[in-house]
Amino acid sequence: MNYWNLRCSTSVFKWKKGGTLSFTDRLKEPSVEGDAFHLTHIFNNLLDNALKYTPHTPTIKMEATEEKDQFIVKITDNGIGMSKDAQKKIFDKFYRVPTGNVHDVKGFGLGLSYVKTMLEAHQGGIQVESEVGRGTTFTITLPKKQ
Repeated sequence: MNYWNLRCSTSVFKWKKGGTLSFTDRLKEPSVEGDAFHLTHIFNNLLDNALKYTPHTPTIKMEATEEKDQFIVKITDNGIGMSKDAQKKIFDKFYRVPTGNVHDVKGFGLGLSYVKTMLEAHQGGIQVESEVGRGTTFTITLPKKQ
C-alpha cells in the first residue's frame, strides 16, 4: 500500500460548464494509506457524476474531516437528485438513475458499483442522501491506515 494525499485529489479538476468546486479541508494529516490509482478514480467518478447530473451551473462542495482512525469526505452537489428507490439501487452494477426521456448522460452504470467495491476493499464505505430536484450528498469513510 502507498499513501495518497486527499488534498491533491481536488487540485486539478476542470469542466466546461462553469460552476464552482469548493473544498473545506479540516484535516490535520491528509495522507490515506491505500491504492492511489483507485482512490483517485473514486473521487474522479463522484465529481464527474456531480457534473453529469447537474443540468445547470454546478455548485459542488467537498468537505474532508477526520475522526480517530478514519477520514470522512462529503461531496455535495446541486444536481437533479434522486428518489429513495434510486438511492437503494445506485451501487448495483449496471443501474442507471432514470432521467426521463433525456439521454444526454452517458455511461454504463458501473461507476458507483466500482466506487463502493474499491472503498470496501480499503475497509471504507459510502452512503448517499438525496432529494429529487435538490441535489445529492455522498459521504465516504476511509480508515487512515489499512
